[in-house]
Amino acid sequence: MRKFTLKQLRYFVVAGELSSVTQAAGKLHVSQPSISAAIQQVEEITGLPLFVRHHAQGLSLTPAGKQLLLRARQLLHDAEGLEKFAASLGEEIGGELRLVAFPTFAPVFLPKLLRRFVDRHPAVSLYCDEMTQVDIVRGLGQGDYELAFTYDLQIPEEIDFTPLYRFPPYAVVAIDHPLSSRDSISLKELVTHSMVLLDWPLSREYFMSIFTHHGLSPKVAHRAKSMDMLRGLVANGFGFSLFNTPLSVFESLNGGRLKALILEDEAPPLSLGIACLGGLRLAPAAEAMRQLACNPEALAEIFTQIEALPTEKAHL
Repeated sequence: MRKFTLKQLRYFVVAGELSSVTQAAGKLHVSQPSISAAIQQVEEITGLPLFVRHHAQGLSLTPAGKQLLLRARQLLHDAEGLEKFAASLGEEIGGELRLVAFPTFAPVFLPKLLRRFVDRHPAVSLYCDEMTQVDIVRGLGQGDYELAFTYDLQIPEEIDFTPLYRFPPYAVVAIDHPLSSRDSISLKELVTHSMVLLDWPLSREYFMSIFTHHGLSPKVAHRAKSMDMLRGLVANGFGFSLFNTPLSVFESLNGGRLKALILEDEAPPLSLGIACLGGLRLAPAAEAMRQLACNPEALAEIFTQIEALPTEKAHL
């Protein structure tokens, strides 16, 4: 029985990702006939057409090709991780570790965790991005990142998610807002005021669902695409907002002060956790990071500091 090789699968995956034999050959530094031959061999072995050939316009994957591409990418990632693991046996963990994190809590939680990791594994080269949930899931699925620190917002089945910490929502207003004299607030009272909404995919749906669950509809006056803009709009009196992650600094970039308020109504918390593509063997550096992140003793100091922030009463 004929079998395809990892090299042939790699040629197929790159050609599928770039939709071009020519571009794949350039990226892999091989000849175009080598790419074409690999694709043909994979198609012959599977007995399936994997590409639609467009004259002078490259390639497009068939439905079967898309399914095989996903599985082949996972297999190549697993093979690479196994190779790194074998090479690291009896040696110091090294190589590159690519991470991605959700932007709201990354500045509060991740730097200290990364510092702990680097102190333990100085030979590892860290690369970390910040993205919204949709892009995080896509990045894991495409193999751009090995690990993600994110929330439990619509995690697909193919992603393994391990919860680490729960963050209940709370309200935030400007220090001179009419509600700033309060320590707690009901959702019914909040909807009589203008709201500034964090307008990220899934995040906006989560925050809006807190109100709709109670049959309420907030008056969204402004939408922000960044946490700095969100804080700035709230601090300058454009409305209240809902946060999950504790605020370590109760000022916006232009100096406006903020006040946190406990939500008096039931509101579902979000769980911060570590995620990876399921069914894959993690490379040694990624496995070391996963173990560190899931170690209660290693995280005790970090989370104790989070709990000690001024928003403690608002979110615990």
